[in-house]
Amino acid sequence: MSKPEDAVCAYIGLGSNLAEPVAQLRAGVSALARLEQTRVEACSSFYRTAPVGRLEQPDFINAVCRVRTGQAPATLLHNLLEIERRHGRVREGDKGGPRTLDLDLLLYGNQTIRTAELTVPHPRLHERAFVLYPLHEIEPDLVIPGRGALRELLASCAGQRVEKL
Repeated sequence: MSKPEDAVCAYIGLGSNLAEPVAQLRAGVSALARLEQTRVEACSSFYRTAPVGRLEQPDFINAVCRVRTGQAPATLLHNLLEIERRHGRVREGDKGGPRTLDLDLLLYGNQTIRTAELTVPHPRLHERAFVLYPLHEIEPDLVIPGRGALRELLASCAGQRVEKL
């Protein structure tokens, strides 16, 4: 990493429901740890979660990692997409469909970012138990910019099936 004061705390959501999902998430965490100017500080447990949107597919395995990074948000996003590609992810067709590995930049410091290719905080993180539960595990007092306290957001997802592995 460049200078410690230049590093930003970011949160990355990981998900998979194809090709040995637990192994895919472990490989995803390892790939995050190898990113330049980036250090994985914490990772949640893995969670088995029900699909959202397209229901006719296998359950997902999800987790969240907190990283400290010197990469700019767009660079980090590009690197996450490259990791997905190397793990066989094809970004075509319906959103919410089955995938080998999904890496989402959920939060980047306290920044709010809206560009053609990146929205931070992730636009649906506040309504998805598969993100909120693992995020809460590693950062229970987190406040989501523009959305509020993580603890309060969890209540709105009470009906979604989430099982800690």
